[in-house]
Amino acid sequence: MQQMPFIKSDGGRAAAGFKGNAGDCVARAVAIASGRSYAEVYAALAKGTGAQRAGKCGKRRASARNGINTTRKWFKDYMTSLGFVWVPTMTIGSGCKVHLAKGELPMGRLVVSLSKHMAAVIDGAIHDTHDPSRWGGVLEADGEWRTTARCVYGYWLLPA
Repeated sequence: MQQMPFIKSDGGRAAAGFKGNAGDCVARAVAIASGRSYAEVYAALAKGTGAQRAGKCGKRRASARNGINTTRKWFKDYMTSLGFVWVPTMTIGSGCKVHLAKGELPMGRLVVSLSKHMAAVIDGAIHDTHDPSRWGGVLEADGEWRTTARCVYGYWLLPA
């Protein structure tokens, strides 16, 4: 297992006039992977969040600043409308099969789903504001060192 290259990118957030830090990883990843402007993607995600049915905590405000519920039908429809195709890499009880590591994801433009985060991966390189790979290792009971990386639950692929 080898570490993926990392390219620091805000997806056009600052250029669109947004200031400060935000929990906008979905908007950022979709903007980067799709090649669309951050403002366009942010507006579409904010509209979808504002229009979604109220949950247990009540209706959400129309904003993409503090996260998106990516399991909602409207989000899946939006990604499909952009041309993305969902590819699951993990099922309940299967354990982690694909990691955010070099050679474990296909080439192309991807939005990868990680635990509590989404990131863009383009041709084998992570594009994000920080490196989400959690690259490291663990010392096994037998004294062997095992390299580890963050598990990928699935990814949205933009076919060429």
